[in-house]
Amino acid sequence: MSKELASMIDHTLLKADTTKDQIIKLVEEAKEYKFASVCVNPTWVKTAAEMLKDTPAVRVCTVIGFPLGATTPEVKAFETKEAVKNGATEVDMVINIGALKDKNDELVERDIKEVVDAAGGKALVKVIIETSLLSEEEKVRACRIAARAGADFVKTSTGFSTGGATVEDISLMRKTVGENMGVKASGGIKNRQHALAMIEAGANRIGASAGVAIVKGEESNADY
Repeated sequence: MSKELASMIDHTLLKADTTKDQIIKLVEEAKEYKFASVCVNPTWVKTAAEMLKDTPAVRVCTVIGFPLGATTPEVKAFETKEAVKNGATEVDMVINIGALKDKNDELVERDIKEVVDAAGGKALVKVIIETSLLSEEEKVRACRIAARAGADFVKTSTGFSTGGATVEDISLMRKTVGENMGVKASGGIKNRQHALAMIEAGANRIGASAGVAIVKGEESNADY
């Protein structure tokens, strides 16, 4: 079970003060435990991609418009192109949350589609909707917009806002997008029991900085 669980985890390190030594450790752990990916800030994509060039099973994931989602579609598209050029094969973008709340669905959809188009089929696109800031109606609408825009996944959280993944949100997101789209749970997942509850609710990817603790069945004090 640990091996299967590891293959669903994006081993994550997104803190502003992250050092190169920490990134090297993250990547080495991802190789050892065979995680789905390492998820790093854009500045570390090239480093991670170089270290993983002979380990194709572990993908390089990065974040776009992170963590607020308040940059323009054009900036997010540029970030995505740069990330792909540097070796990213997955990108986790934050939606324009304010636009969603303003019911400006056209802007939200364009925002996502610009990233999807910039990824050009070379990288999976996961859309972070930041569930802790949304009503149930907004969560459903965000998921539907992401699906229309051609994204591969919807994702709960950045881990930098007011809350993280909940079983209830994962269940709602899975119900909304159906079986043909990915659902990623992230934010506050610190142990195996919590991760398995997310998977049971419908998640097929887990974002966590506690990946090693999760697969080893230990408790982590990580805050993402």
